[in-house]
Amino acid sequence: HVQLVESGGGSVQAGGSLRLSCSASADALMYMAWFRQTPGQKREAVAAITTGGSSTMYHDSVKGRFTISRESGKNTVHLQMNSLMPEDSAMYYCAAGIWVTSPLRSSAYNYWGPGTQVTVS
Repeated sequence: HVQLVESGGGSVQAGGSLRLSCSASADALMYMAWFRQTPGQKREAVAAITTGGSSTMYHDSVKGRFTISRESGKNTVHLQMNSLMPEDSAMYYCAAGIWVTSPLRSSAYNYWGPGTQVTVS
């Protein structure tokens, strides 16, 4: 069973930065992504990265502000979030998948972390 552990959430003022990290306990390299969700809303994709890290994808609302990266040869990813806005406040979830054909769809992922809260005021 693959487990995901997230870290790095917290509270920050608008315009500030946070860096989220996630590690998956899998031997094989997996597609990984970050999603976020606010109460009463659907979980939405934030960013995704391929197994080799050569390709990344972003939700339009975070392009130019957020950067997803992964440590070479590992199932460890980071999400650097800059110029944070109050509307970025949400529970952020790390996801990992083996066969991912639609990287920005939550249904594409097999494994999920418990989430880490990000609050921007």
